[in-house]
Amino acid sequence: MCRSIKTLRPPALPEEATEEEIRAAALQYVRKVSGFRAPAAHNREVFEQAVETIAGATAQLLGGLEIRGAAARR
Repeated sequence: MCRSIKTLRPPALPEEATEEEIRAAALQYVRKVSGFRAPAAHNREVFEQAVETIAGATAQLLGGLEIRGAAARR
């Protein structure tokens, strides 16, 4: 996968991932899958929609994960 996408859950991150971190990971994913660093004007809308969709799915995933021992570390 893309090496610049970092793990966004504890213990890799000491606190919850920010919206900016989640969006950055989503953007890296869409760039990797599409093969475009920046989309052409005619692809911009679908590119941005994909970033938003993936960011939302990522936030939902991170919000639903149960990390063993997380409560004990707090």
